[in-house]
Amino acid sequence: MKKLITSAIAVASAGSAMAGSVTFTPPVAVIMDEPSRIGGSGAWLVPLIIVAVIALAVTKK
Repeated sequence: MKKLITSAIAVASAGSAMAGSVTFTPPVAVIMDEPSRIGGSGAWLVPLIIVAVIALAVTKK
């Protein structure tokens, strides 16, 4: 009976030892870099052209 209890304790402790780590390791976050806008994107050019076309259409006789 003593050997049965000892073997049951050994099996239970070995099973919990192999279950995994106790500490939490968070997943690695992926960092995405946005491309830098160093020379300007030219987004101001489209509204400028629209304003110029409207100004030409209004002033043309």
